[in-house]
Amino acid sequence: QVHLVESGGGLVQAGGSLRLSCAASGRTFSNYAMAWFRQAPGKEREFVGVISWSGGSTYYADSVKGRFTISRDNAENTVYLQMDSLKLEDTAIYYCAASEVIASTLRGECRYWGQGTQVTVSS
Repeated sequence: QVHLVESGGGLVQAGGSLRLSCAASGRTFSNYAMAWFRQAPGKEREFVGVISWSGGSTYYADSVKGRFTISRDNAENTVYLQMDSLKLEDTAIYYCAASEVIASTLRGECRYWGQGTQVTVSS
């Protein structure tokens, strides 16, 4: 079992930055690829990006590529989502998730999920 807790959400103006954190506890954190997803009101959950277990590989959705950066600290059992140049359409609840298989995250198939943290971008 892996328990995930997101933090760092809040209200930010368009063009601003925010960094989300996802703290993991339980099974060995470094065994898992870690992904971020988001869900806006009235919309389906959307893949944001993923980082491999080692941190050596990352992959992002086109909608956030060049603006968002995922990193991880396996010693601290934490994964981060740095969000820059935020847009109104980035407003959503952001979730982190863990998967043994990185490819599965692209399909939203993750074994463990956090409870989410709200990000609101204002004009």
